[in-house]
Amino acid sequence: MEKTRRAAVQRAFGDRMRMLRHRLGVSQDEFALRSGLHRTYIGAVERGECNISLVNVVRIAETLEVPPAALLEEAEPVG
Repeated sequence: MEKTRRAAVQRAFGDRMRMLRHRLGVSQDEFALRSGLHRTYIGAVERGECNISLVNVVRIAETLEVPPAALLEEAEPVG
């Protein structure tokens, strides 16, 4: 995957994650505590700076109370 495409995918994932976290009504700090991930890592993911592991995708999805696939969908409402 070319570098610009990879960066766009990471940003889209981060945007989707941020939107779902806001929908849950929690700060990055609270989300980090709930997920067991570091706050700076959560921020980096939301800014599209990280190519995260599948294990962390599942961990984030569980914390957001959505299926992992919801993090890969377009920015549309989650049922």
